[in-house]
Amino acid sequence: MYAMKYMNKQQCIERDEVRNVFRELEILQEIEHVFLVNLWYSFQDEEDMFMVVDLLLGGDLRYHLQQNVQFGEDTVKLYLCEMTLALDYLQSQHIIHRDVKPDNILLDEQAPEIFQSFVSGGTGYAFEVDWWSLGVTAFEVLRGWVRLFEFHNSVESLIQLFSTVSVQYSPAWPKDLVALLRKLLTVNPEHRFSSLSDMQTSPYLAAVNWDAVYEKKMEPGFVPNKGRLHCDPTFELEEMILESRPLHKKKKRLAKNRSRDNSKDSQSENDYLQECLEVVQQEFMIFNRERRRRQTGSGSKIFNKSLHEQTNLNVLLIMFLI
Repeated sequence: MYAMKYMNKQQCIERDEVRNVFRELEILQEIEHVFLVNLWYSFQDEEDMFMVVDLLLGGDLRYHLQQNVQFGEDTVKLYLCEMTLALDYLQSQHIIHRDVKPDNILLDEQAPEIFQSFVSGGTGYAFEVDWWSLGVTAFEVLRGWVRLFEFHNSVESLIQLFSTVSVQYSPAWPKDLVALLRKLLTVNPEHRFSSLSDMQTSPYLAAVNWDAVYEKKMEPGFVPNKGRLHCDPTFELEEMILESRPLHKKKKRLAKNRSRDNSKDSQSENDYLQECLEVVQQEFMIFNRERRRRQTGSGSKIFNKSLHEQTNLNVLLIMFLI
């Protein structure tokens, strides 16, 4: 059982997103980690590009927070460790996640240097932004359905917020946990915890067996009920209804398109679009992880391709927790 993402080629061309999709595919084919949703296959047909990835039916953190699930401190500690390993791996591959939010396990508020760079054309940002979001995520999961920051719809309020960050920690939380969160939620990225080695120096995580975490030998404190659907069925139904090119009608649609293309009247229509579609068809990267594993004789792919730039990838990289 897998999950599948599909993207319409014509829409990608019209929105100038083809390069982003190809870049996403290139990166996802070269990375593999136990706490990332990994790409298994990519293929195409006349209309769409497809990505087949790990299927995880436990729901995302946003959904469980909305359902008022109370995550215990031990559970959050395990989540912190698992996400730390995932971020450390991405950082080793020169990848900045950027889209860290509960829907992707992490949080949807942006780190302050991303916003400041956008507003004032500042010095930019690097891997530290993901570790800020890790701290925000841990805070929200510990507190339940409570926002760390209250945003107002104005640039001025956001600038004020990030220049005077004041976090109210629960007095019931252990001092070592609060100290770790303070290190992650430091506004100045130069002073922020932003690596696995930083996290391992924290007294709160001093006793963690990191090998056991990586090998998924730690007992999770929260296990979603396998007999339930961990998503909003209303939202999923709306997505299916609003989809302009649903997969279940693809066969009939493609036959109609071929018939239209064979008519003389359509031969001269939209030549540029047709040229673009042909380029996409030729340059699309087909991928089969199972075949690659058989060829390499290894159960995991070691990243051996140098990326000479920090990659901002916020499309499909989703972390998962046990």
